[in-house]
Amino acid sequence: MSYRLRVDTLRKAALVKGDQSGYAIAQRTGLSEPTVSKLLRGVSLPGLKALLLFDRAYGTTPDDLIEEVAA
Repeated sequence: MSYRLRVDTLRKAALVKGDQSGYAIAQRTGLSEPTVSKLLRGVSLPGLKALLLFDRAYGTTPDDLIEEVAA
């Protein structure tokens, strides 16, 4: 099995905090803007560090943000 980021869930959690853009998400989490952009576009997958930063910034859990997909 492989996995993907639930971008819709991340964006909804970010909106609750007032973060409407990838730039705002990057600022709140400390991730670089290019990294956030790649994650939001599905070009790359989040590592544990990114998941933990999202969790801390938005009150999510890895289970909230990760979805298994058939390979």
